[in-house]
Amino acid sequence: MAPFCAPAPTAAPHATPTPLTSSRKHIAMCLSPKLGGGGQMARPVSSAAPQVRALSPATAAEEAAGPFPAPVNVEYLAAEFAGHGVGFEPVGASCAVKMALRNGSVAHLLLPSGLVTSYKPAMWHGTVTEVLHTNVAEGPGGRAAIRGGVSVDLRCAGGDGGRSPSGAWSLRDVRGNPTTSIEIELVSAAPGGAAAARCVVTLHPEALATELAVTNTAPAPMALSCGVSNHLRVSTPDATYALGLQGSDYRSVEPALSEFSIIPPDYRAAAGSARHRWANRGFDMILAGGGWDRGAADDDQPDGEEDDDYKHMTDAMCRIYSHAPRDFTIIDRGRRNSVRLHRRGFEELYVFSPGSQYQWYGKYAYVTVGPAMLEPVVLGPGDTWQGAQYLRNPNA
Repeated sequence: MAPFCAPAPTAAPHATPTPLTSSRKHIAMCLSPKLGGGGQMARPVSSAAPQVRALSPATAAEEAAGPFPAPVNVEYLAAEFAGHGVGFEPVGASCAVKMALRNGSVAHLLLPSGLVTSYKPAMWHGTVTEVLHTNVAEGPGGRAAIRGGVSVDLRCAGGDGGRSPSGAWSLRDVRGNPTTSIEIELVSAAPGGAAAARCVVTLHPEALATELAVTNTAPAPMALSCGVSNHLRVSTPDATYALGLQGSDYRSVEPALSEFSIIPPDYRAAAGSARHRWANRGFDMILAGGGWDRGAADDDQPDGEEDDDYKHMTDAMCRIYSHAPRDFTIIDRGRRNSVRLHRRGFEELYVFSPGSQYQWYGKYAYVTVGPAMLEPVVLGPGDTWQGAQYLRNPNA
């Protein structure tokens, strides 16, 4: 496998995991059909929702003031989990987990951030093609940071405030083989033990799956919001189309902001001034549980309905689609490539285009799509929510 040489992204401090006496004992706890509960999304509890305070993202100054992330013990991970078609490589204070199948498909994931930085499925013509778009930039404290790829944003909130179990993942197990599929199981916990999260990233011969499960480990109900951002590489948004969104309601929002977001600095000017309630609140407020104001009489009304089943993404746009199909496809005529996204456990779909005024095949030659939530799911004590997305390669 080719060496992973990109700088490490900024991430929350990560403690070296203690050796597991038998990590295979946790197989019964993995996700999808392998996870107990039949792969169904937990329903909101019928009791009254807790008082939820919005979880605000950490400011750059707060992140810069924090310590450098503790190095991941790559030697331990390689000794405990090597094989199965997986390799480990240090990248600064992070660790690159490299998956490779015999059909040629490969994927790279960074620990402790959980960021998927590369997915190259095998194509019909016998080579592989990079599907994800990433940039290397200067992060908080002057550290190199990777942005883009596939990232998960989990937010949970209860009566004692907001917490996030994502951002500091530990490797729990590696399963599979290079012939069929490779599973990387990650675990994380919110500060104070309010929630426990699991994420299984699986490389299949023709797909990359991200499966999630979050359990409320607190004695009181909590509200959970989740979004997955997929930065997809394209030649230019002017040659890119979203297929299958016709008839879906949409609401225009500000771009999703996270540690891994790629947003052009002049996007706001390109997209025009905000015209409605959603644009000023932004997707980050939706994730924080404050994006859905039931007090406003018209807040349950969409901004419009998509009338184009072959949506051209040439203009700058950022939308949350409701009642969208579970499967939809991004087609790039410039690269002659397409990616199909399937979601489970998420009711909404996030779609972002930076616009076509930038250089072809350049820093902003991408679109971002992914499953999202407009309303948090309320989990009672011990309840578990499950969701998943699948990036499929129809060009194999």
